[in-house]
Amino acid sequence: MAGAANYLIGMDLGTTNIKANLMDDHGNVIATASRENHLIFPGPNMVEQSADEWWDNASSVFREITAAAGPDIVAKVRGIAISSQTVTMLPVDKDGNPLRNAMIWMDSRSTKEMHYISLQLGHDHMVELIGGQPDVAFLPNKILWFKRYEPELFAKTDKILQASSYINLKLTGVMSADVDQGARTQCMDIHTLKWSPEIGDVIGVNLDEILPPPSQPTDIIGYVTEEAAKETGLISGIPVAAGASDAMTSMYATGLSKLGEASESSGTTSLVFVGSPSMSACNIPVVTKPCSISGVPYIFDAPINTSGAALKWYLGAMGHEDKLYADAHGLNVYNYINELAETVPAGSNGVMFFPYLLGERAPLWNSHARGMFIGMSLDTKHEDFTRAVFEGTAFALRHVCETIKSAGGVINSLRITGGGSKSRTWSKIKASMLKVPVLLLDEKSGDVPFGDVLIAGQAVGLFPDLTKTINELVGVKEIIEPNEDWAAVYDKLYPYYVDLYRDLDKDLLRLRNQWIEMNKEK
Repeated sequence: MAGAANYLIGMDLGTTNIKANLMDDHGNVIATASRENHLIFPGPNMVEQSADEWWDNASSVFREITAAAGPDIVAKVRGIAISSQTVTMLPVDKDGNPLRNAMIWMDSRSTKEMHYISLQLGHDHMVELIGGQPDVAFLPNKILWFKRYEPELFAKTDKILQASSYINLKLTGVMSADVDQGARTQCMDIHTLKWSPEIGDVIGVNLDEILPPPSQPTDIIGYVTEEAAKETGLISGIPVAAGASDAMTSMYATGLSKLGEASESSGTTSLVFVGSPSMSACNIPVVTKPCSISGVPYIFDAPINTSGAALKWYLGAMGHEDKLYADAHGLNVYNYINELAETVPAGSNGVMFFPYLLGERAPLWNSHARGMFIGMSLDTKHEDFTRAVFEGTAFALRHVCETIKSAGGVINSLRITGGGSKSRTWSKIKASMLKVPVLLLDEKSGDVPFGDVLIAGQAVGLFPDLTKTINELVGVKEIIEPNEDWAAVYDKLYPYYVDLYRDLDKDLLRLRNQWIEMNKEK
């Protein structure tokens, strides 16, 4: 490997950690490192992260991989690309200093502002303008909240950045944005791919002034500075691409290359990608975007709020005995609950779980949805809840996929990557839920930083034909077929999953509003 001529670095700044891979141009991982990111909860519905921690973690990761690779390889790094969680609101001053913690996608304090913007523009016109459903996760309402409630800080704001853009700024000294994340912010006119004057007028902000001009993901936005090189172990002058969202780089990393292939990046959240031969209507819960992969003209990408997060919550809230048992027998607790879930028949003995622990994005697009167990009885056992959590997240995946298929998407197989792909039980449930084979990828494939490496390689000319490179470098290690008996059970239960939530939706909204009023009285 050390004799290779070209190396690339891909980094992903996720919600729970930041990770980077240094790879050669044959797709071999030379060095990898990660650090944990922490969430900050300053108040109800408020979720933030520290940009200083992002950079501390990023610089530490760079130092670790450059030290592991050695100076000869570092001298041959031809490009860097960084992706991140999205959407983020990080205001910085003219010198690039953060003015407050970043409000990340999980932050839902700006629901009132979201409804105001939708009312002013008209819901249907706003959907047509931004190419999707308004949601509290996005940027216009966060900017309006910031302007309304922190006016002194807003007055000092020179630019608002995404998470990856901040790391790019620290590496290059350049404030940047990329078109991919720009199109996801809901500040962009999806038809022109420019910041929307209409959105800006409603929130009273000149978006062209406060948001950097968007670049294509493979555009070189700058070069590693001498100062950044000293902090990271990199050498100065390495080209840095604009990068993209973790959604886009996940899609590349899964090897999706033709119609009929779907993929899920299954981590704390899930990102679902499905190709389509034609553009969808813009007034449906999940819409298409143009796709740069040859043979896939358009792509649906649908975010699900809590997949791996639901399992983590379950272990924290209800898995004390599981942890004790696993520790006592020298087992990984996640492996143990996989085995435990396999002992329960499909359908979890009547227990159904709704994984809306943080509201839901696709296909519900509301922040008032809440997690629920339904169907318990006096003979319900602990392991029934365990399997129900696996199945509930798979029902949510099916809800997204059925919505996409009804809008023209094609799903003949599902590639799963991320932490969720390590669970064979979960993968078998998903295969049976969707009635398609699940493809599990090799260790490097599907890893989000691998997608960043692909972008970096294209940006500097090492991978001129990205589709060809994806087919050559992405490997499948196992195919899991549906269990026909399980699939028959899920076919019967799925309509109840959809109808039960639909019947409870208005009551959950009233309940959320009641809690807001009660908290105001405290």
